[in-house]
Amino acid sequence: MSATADIAQLESFSPTDGARLGAVPTITPEQVQGVVDDVNGVQPFWAALPLVERARYMRRTAQVVIDQMEDLTELLTREQGKPRNESYVMELVPTVDALHWIASEGPKILGDERVSMPIFMKQKRARHTYEPLGVVGVIAPWNYPWSIPFGEVAIALMCGNGVVLKPASLTPLIGQRIQAVFERAGVPEGLVRAVHGGGRVGQALAESSAAKIFFTGSVEVGRSVGVSCAERMKGSVLELGGKDPMIVCSDANLGHAVSGALWGGFANAGQTCSGIERVYVMGDVAERFTEGLVEGARKLRVGDPMDWDTEIGPMVSHEQMELVDELVQDAVASGARLRCGGRSQPGGGEERSPTVGRASTGPDSLPSADYYAPTVLTGVTHDMRIMREEIFGPVVPVIEVASEDEAIALANDSEFGLGASVWTADRAHGERIAHRIESGMVWINDHMFSHGACSCAWGGAKDSGLGRSHSRFGFYEC
Repeated sequence: MSATADIAQLESFSPTDGARLGAVPTITPEQVQGVVDDVNGVQPFWAALPLVERARYMRRTAQVVIDQMEDLTELLTREQGKPRNESYVMELVPTVDALHWIASEGPKILGDERVSMPIFMKQKRARHTYEPLGVVGVIAPWNYPWSIPFGEVAIALMCGNGVVLKPASLTPLIGQRIQAVFERAGVPEGLVRAVHGGGRVGQALAESSAAKIFFTGSVEVGRSVGVSCAERMKGSVLELGGKDPMIVCSDANLGHAVSGALWGGFANAGQTCSGIERVYVMGDVAERFTEGLVEGARKLRVGDPMDWDTEIGPMVSHEQMELVDELVQDAVASGARLRCGGRSQPGGGEERSPTVGRASTGPDSLPSADYYAPTVLTGVTHDMRIMREEIFGPVVPVIEVASEDEAIALANDSEFGLGASVWTADRAHGERIAHRIESGMVWINDHMFSHGACSCAWGGAKDSGLGRSHSRFGFYEC
């Protein structure tokens, strides 16, 4: 942070080349309640609008996102480091669709519901009516700094609430643009307020009079947010860590399963809460699956995320890269086999030593950044840290299992329970396996795609969180 004209600033730097992208003003924790109060002063006027009017603003916002798509894509890519095509397909385009779904379905979900009365009360009338909470707080992560908070803000607004948004400190500029986009669409000024200032500001938001908090982040911080909300007799929706398992059955289409593992494990450089972090593959197909996965991982192009051909961008920070490499090195030291991974030439190719590092600037090298090439590990065991802790990087450990029962038992042997996937040619069989997995979401022959569909519920079990976002259940949270 730096001070300019006595106003504290939070600066944003590109993980690709370290360039300063801009800065936003910060506030102190003591100032958070005042912002909540200001939003609370605007919210009643917004809540008084009919549902169809609020829906009209959602559609206007969708058009603003479309009009600013190129600019938003470039900012998101430069600030967070994900490849440009992922900024489009995994963040911006889904929010346009989400806004239209919210506008179309919101009035139906939130409309009054007539309640059927028993025969001895036929002369009585009752109905369910949905009322806004008031001000909702949204504490956003850095890995999907646009799509995750944007959907939560949009649903909260559709429900008639005001919103105070606390973007992640690594991605403050794209977070600030969320407020700007809604205001450009005509949403009353002051109804959506972005606040910046680090973790203490987020904690102050949880401790403020905001009626509910939506938090996405680590288990440790999420617990603190949940406790603060519970102590104040208010609700929270917590989307925390993940350690998603992938079960590959003997009859799976292996080409399709390999493609799914490459996508689920390495998208956004593996920095995805619901990314594939554990693979359990049946013994009779394990060798073919693993060989295909290693071959595919080697071909993924690592480089400048602004290049349309890039498939893997830099890690969001040097600290994040070090955390990932620590887990990989610990696994290798404990007996795991590193099948591929490390620094890559632009466009893919064989890995080079060292396994991890900061690429240098030059005509034949990557830009100065922290890259971690797609990594596949075999020979891992469940007592290794890499199988217990969240990796949050482009690393896929593979375990060969003797039976589906063993795979299910290992999949459930985790403190996390966000998502999971089952890969089989027999969908009915896959669904039976899915019902035995302790997870908030299970996909058949696919992984994590449903976050891009606002009509689908999103949320975890166990230490992966509480509550749901998106879908009609996300509306009910607001």
